[in-house]
Amino acid sequence: MAIIKWDPTRDIVALRDRMNRLFEDMSGPKSEEKDIMAGAWAPPVDIYENENEVVLAAEIPGVDEKDVEIKVEDNTLTLRGERKFEKETKEENYHRIERSYGSFFRSFALPSYIDQDHIEAEHENGVLKIRMPKRAELKPRKVKILKPLPARAEKSKK
Repeated sequence: MAIIKWDPTRDIVALRDRMNRLFEDMSGPKSEEKDIMAGAWAPPVDIYENENEVVLAAEIPGVDEKDVEIKVEDNTLTLRGERKFEKETKEENYHRIERSYGSFFRSFALPSYIDQDHIEAEHENGVLKIRMPKRAELKPRKVKILKPLPARAEKSKK
């Protein structure tokens, strides 16, 4: 019988590895199985503002216009759609699937100064741009400083 030196860290490492495997098994499919599964995803967006409008640009490559719904309700802009998995090749023949497929849903609170009746959207080169104009009465405007007129100056002295 061989004599083995006891190493307490080896037991701790082995226990940690067993616990990690236990939690991985409980948490769902392994990473190889996750690659094949389609699930919910969220397109990345940029939101910027200029003098006349607020623009939301969402990256939705591979999504057809008819598969996208844009709704404005209760000062909330909702973007909903689906990117469908192309079944040209059987899933078993894929080596890697990294693009996300399935339905998506995003919602954004709109500022009170948006003219909700004139919101427009365009879809070009995989980018959906939603243009939300500002209400005319709320757009910033410059105020000129007037020199006092002689009639006003005399009234203010009294």
